[in-house]
Amino acid sequence: MNRSNVHLLDLPNEILLTILKKLNNMDVLYSLLDVNDGQLDILAQEKTFTNVLDFGHTDNISLIDRFCIYILPRICHNIEYFILEPVFMERILLAAVYPNLAELKLFNFEQQIVSTYFTDESLLRSVFQQQITSLILVNDDKGAIIGSLNEYTRNIYVHILNFFKNLTHLNIIGPNIMLCPVENFDDCLYLLDGRLKQLTTFNVNVYSIDTSSTIVHNTDMLPNLKCFSLESYFQFQQYKKIPSLLRRMPYLEHLTLYLLRKDRNTIIDGTCVQDDILVHVPQLHSFTFYINTYIEIDGLSHDLSREHIQQTLINIGQQNASCIVNYLSRCSVTCSIFCLPFTFSYLEYLGNVFPNIVFNYVTYLIVDDVDAFRHEFFVRIARSFPILKYLCIYNDEPQGSGDLTLSSDHSQSYSMIEYPHLTSLDVSSSDKDYLEQFLNETKAYVSCLTELEVSHRDLKTVTKNFTREETRRNCA
Repeated sequence: MNRSNVHLLDLPNEILLTILKKLNNMDVLYSLLDVNDGQLDILAQEKTFTNVLDFGHTDNISLIDRFCIYILPRICHNIEYFILEPVFMERILLAAVYPNLAELKLFNFEQQIVSTYFTDESLLRSVFQQQITSLILVNDDKGAIIGSLNEYTRNIYVHILNFFKNLTHLNIIGPNIMLCPVENFDDCLYLLDGRLKQLTTFNVNVYSIDTSSTIVHNTDMLPNLKCFSLESYFQFQQYKKIPSLLRRMPYLEHLTLYLLRKDRNTIIDGTCVQDDILVHVPQLHSFTFYINTYIEIDGLSHDLSREHIQQTLINIGQQNASCIVNYLSRCSVTCSIFCLPFTFSYLEYLGNVFPNIVFNYVTYLIVDDVDAFRHEFFVRIARSFPILKYLCIYNDEPQGSGDLTLSSDHSQSYSMIEYPHLTSLDVSSSDKDYLEQFLNETKAYVSCLTELEVSHRDLKTVTKNFTREETRRNCA
């Protein structure tokens, strides 16, 4: 058989396109567009490569120059979504006219961007006010921690919502839980006071739901709001605020709630979800939720039954939901209800008894129980939380004489548990047995651990004053 040389450009366009789709679209545009080859030039202008352009996390001036001078003017009609750094935003948006641009994501957002670009004098005003319907801000504003978040909400977020005339989707992402888009529930109500009639999507993290002011908020209906997400990672008592807000969203189609409620004698089960939430949103298509209730046992009129709570979820059509009942002490208990699959990254109040579920998205976990956590419990944790990064243990009950030993021979009877992604471990509020559980290399392997919160006395005991061989690898 005679061999023949087949060049890349000899391949049919369909195969070339399949190959190019395996590559980053920015690399395809940068390398192939305007390189004096008609075939590749045409393929590079396909919408697959030109409708979304990601300039986030780049400081490559030569790349920005080439795009602004040669590439963007040629593909401007295809671009629908820009991901940008503020430092290059003006130059990129002024490099061409983008008639189909509707979505914008900004990294490293800070409040001076508002006063510089989101004004009537800005050269970008027409783009922001007439074209952008979806805006995502990755907030890196340290000033929001130092100053008043209440004032920040009014001066920054409300201004944005008023300035972007056609905005229907706003998502504000903070760098961590403590820097929330809004400080309290009043801020949320302030943003949803009815002035933003065009708003269809609203996602918010609330630092405090209980905190309130004397301000009387407008309670107009929100007829265009289709997607609403409310997450709060701090316990609150004023639960009635949630149904009151949802009553104003009769056409809601997608709802996400992450709530930690503290109450004297009432848990939230499926019946409460139906009466307090679902009855107000008859158009709902999807409901993603995690609702935890913390109560004092002396306020309970009956024992909590997981089976009963599960049945109340089934009764309202939540067959794919689950629940966890966990006794934290002799005086307190928590009840969690949640939909499956569990899509949140944060979970707390997990005890010895939990469903046989894989929590594929949880990276932050707090475990707490009145009974000791045995080695087998941590075997389950490793299996059920495959990408766990942060683990905090509250338990002052020793594992038991059979579980703790400073003898390496006895420890060999335990299966070694691997936590491939765990970077932070807090055992400062637990018995020293749990430090042993993670530092003893015959019980656990924590290759990525970089942060350890622990009593210095316990650390010296478990490591035999930092001389014990079995703890050397995990300590390093």
